[in-house]
Amino acid sequence: MIRNVVFDMGNVLVAYDENRTCRQFMEEGTEEYDRVKAAVFGSQEWVLLDMGVITEEEGLRRMQNRLTREREKELAKQCFLHWHEFCMWTVEGTDQLIRELKEKGYGIYLCSNASVRLLICYRKFIPAVDCFDGILFSAEEKLLKPQKEIYQRLFERFNLKPEECFFVDDLQLNIDGAAACGMKGCCHKKTDVQTLREELAFLL
Repeated sequence: MIRNVVFDMGNVLVAYDENRTCRQFMEEGTEEYDRVKAAVFGSQEWVLLDMGVITEEEGLRRMQNRLTREREKELAKQCFLHWHEFCMWTVEGTDQLIRELKEKGYGIYLCSNASVRLLICYRKFIPAVDCFDGILFSAEEKLLKPQKEIYQRLFERFNLKPEECFFVDDLQLNIDGAAACGMKGCCHKKTDVQTLREELAFLL
């Protein structure tokens, strides 16, 4: 029996588009735009930050080192320092859905690959955040989905039984990682609440 719903954050409850940040500082469609975007958002450091194994200062330094022009280095800095202000927004309707699940007695949890930056702002974006019984960010644990250890940490931290949890994530490899640990789930391919409702209809 499913007693808990575990959500990923990005592209499930919170929409994400790094172009919204880049457009604040550069003209889209230019070589400069493409170089800076790749240096910041397409970098290995972005993953390492989600893993919590490098500091933001080190991550930015490495990103800037990929660029040769001083203007582009400064643009990379601005994009990195302010990305969380522009590129995320709550998916409309998810607040009500989570509250419905909570009213039906389900435990509500979050398991997301996210850097420590999210710790200062996640309450602005996660819908019905007051309904969550537990939130686990990868950077805090120095782990990353789909590593089995992050799911095991989730179960241990919040005293959950994997067979009683249903996981929603936008990446199939993360669903597969969860399944290997005994947690069923579904791959959420479309960032809208109607699709999410259909995927969770058996609980509602």
